[in-house]
Amino acid sequence: MNPLVFTLKVTPPQRLDLSPLLPHRLAGKSSKDIAAIDLATTREKLAVGDLFRIRAGSAEEIRFEVGSERFDGVGQGLQQGRLVVAGDVGVNAGRKMTGGELVIFGNAGPYAGSAMAGGRLEIIGDAGDFLAAPREGEIHGMTGGLLVLRGTAGQRAGDRLRRGTILIEGDAGDWLGSRLIAGTLIVLGRSGVSPGYLMRRGTIVLAKPPALSPTFVDCGTFASAFAAVFGRFLLAESRGAARLFRAPLRRFAGDMAVLGKGEIFVPA
Repeated sequence: MNPLVFTLKVTPPQRLDLSPLLPHRLAGKSSKDIAAIDLATTREKLAVGDLFRIRAGSAEEIRFEVGSERFDGVGQGLQQGRLVVAGDVGVNAGRKMTGGELVIFGNAGPYAGSAMAGGRLEIIGDAGDFLAAPREGEIHGMTGGLLVLRGTAGQRAGDRLRRGTILIEGDAGDWLGSRLIAGTLIVLGRSGVSPGYLMRRGTIVLAKPPALSPTFVDCGTFASAFAAVFGRFLLAESRGAARLFRAPLRRFAGDMAVLGKGEIFVPA
């Protein structure tokens, strides 16, 4: 069945809230009904029909043929189905996802995957600061699902990660995995200063680690059958990640400045 397709007619004159354009919200709606949905966030009222040409199809798969840095909330609250963006997006992409799949063929702004609880989010380009992190006043960041970033991440990626897996194939900024509570965070590129800052539990795996804080304790080379099993699970997502888990790893426990039950793995 053909997907439901949105083609941008004009450059957005202001930031847009695209969170209403989700499979479970558009199911059963006509093109006319969809065109009337309000996307305004700032100066003036703007509806879907003012900005997009709509090609009718099944709402189980939604495609945006062009992206924009002004597309905020893309896939926010996604529960089911598939959403694909052929370009960049703004803030809060995939925020509070509980299911389905969001694929972005471009860059994402800050807070991509924030409070994500399930599903799969893939970003082919780069991501801004606070990848999968909580918003202001929230206790937890990502609590489930799989987030794959093919490019680089800004600062504080994985802040307060509670569950789920984050895989970053490029570099990551400072304070990676800060205040991490549980879950798994993997970086194949270089990392900035203080990875695992104040992490209590959880796992960080760094292919090219910087100097770690002295509050992490060297536990020596780590041998585990689980690492090989997890590497096979990651093979479908990233050959680099699978190779990393096949090689011997060295374990550091911490952050001892707090609870100290977390761990950072680096190549032995």
